[in-house]
Amino acid sequence: MGQDQTKQQIEKGLHLYQSNQTEKALRVWMRVLEKSADPAGRFRVLGCLITAHAEMGRYKDMLKFAVVQIDTARELEDPDYLTESYLNLARSNEKLCEFQKTISYCKTCLNMQGTTVSLQLNGQVSLSMGNAFLGLSIFQKALECFEKALRYAHNNDDKMLECRVCCSLGNFYAQIKDYEKALFFPCKAAELVNDYGKGWSLKYRAMSQYHMAVAYRKLGRLADAMDCCEESMKIALQHGDRPLQALCLLCFADIHRSRRDVQTAFPRYDSSMSIMTEIGNRLGLIQVLLGVTKCWMMQKELDKALESIEKAQELAEGLGNKLGLLKLHCLCERIYRTKGQQRELRDHVVKFHECVEEMELYCGMCGESIGEKNNQLQALPCSHFFHLKCLQTNGTRGC
Repeated sequence: MGQDQTKQQIEKGLHLYQSNQTEKALRVWMRVLEKSADPAGRFRVLGCLITAHAEMGRYKDMLKFAVVQIDTARELEDPDYLTESYLNLARSNEKLCEFQKTISYCKTCLNMQGTTVSLQLNGQVSLSMGNAFLGLSIFQKALECFEKALRYAHNNDDKMLECRVCCSLGNFYAQIKDYEKALFFPCKAAELVNDYGKGWSLKYRAMSQYHMAVAYRKLGRLADAMDCCEESMKIALQHGDRPLQALCLLCFADIHRSRRDVQTAFPRYDSSMSIMTEIGNRLGLIQVLLGVTKCWMMQKELDKALESIEKAQELAEGLGNKLGLLKLHCLCERIYRTKGQQRELRDHVVKFHECVEEMELYCGMCGESIGEKNNQLQALPCSHFFHLKCLQTNGTRGC
């Protein structure tokens, strides 16, 4: 298959993919991969396969194609191709929750500066790195990376990247419980979709709606949360976006739990857990198990709650997700206090405070821990967090 034919077939696959005929598109691209002798064409078709498998949640296949793409990039001996393939390798590992590997591959990308193309990819590299640091609950470094990605998006007038960074920042602030910012950023992403997203994939709209749903749920605005989550789920189902379907099911379950409707929440958690397991989203599984634990606690089924905690703890330790561990120690503390088991209670109080220290989740002014309840926060240029009210009272200063 010559260069022109390769190009035509790639375009044919893209046309099929955009009209939701995903399996047909994959068959066309796989045929190109088998028959094309043009390395640049092979590189491009591997990029299409990586993107498609990412959106379907087939992360192991995504990783497999990323590894092949690196070999093709080496054959082409072009630093731009190599940077792009390492970014795809980083993103594959990010999706599989291999966060240390993600950070390592992102650093490789940043050290391999080629020409303008590489520089344009730096924003995506910073975003992927930020998501990985967030997965490890290293909040300062995550925020530094997100802000860097945002600067690249503004400098290159890259609205799509800006939209993705805003969604990640929404997730970031939801985790440390500044719910106003957790809502502000996905709302900003939704605005970008409305203003610039006519030709974009619908996944950008779905993504912003999902993150808005999470923030609304945490703010207790459950009807708004349900509306946004339904909108996101509709698009996810249309496009066969399994990862987003899993997240929406988790959000629906959390909304029902917030309404104290445990019987409706449980099947949603089960459906979410099933997809999360299938695609390998271990970070998502921790969130599902936290929700299930809280449902069992509502029903005073404390031993069943402890069983869910044990599974979640194993996952959180395996991933190095410190915030997950902190939440689990907090739930154990409540359970053992109810059971009157003092030794176990003390053990989890100690571990809880160790997690807070390790993540530096406390205000540098008043010393109170951050992330226990909804609070307006402010980060200084050094990326350390303070309560906004403390800064307003005492004035800003460095660390």
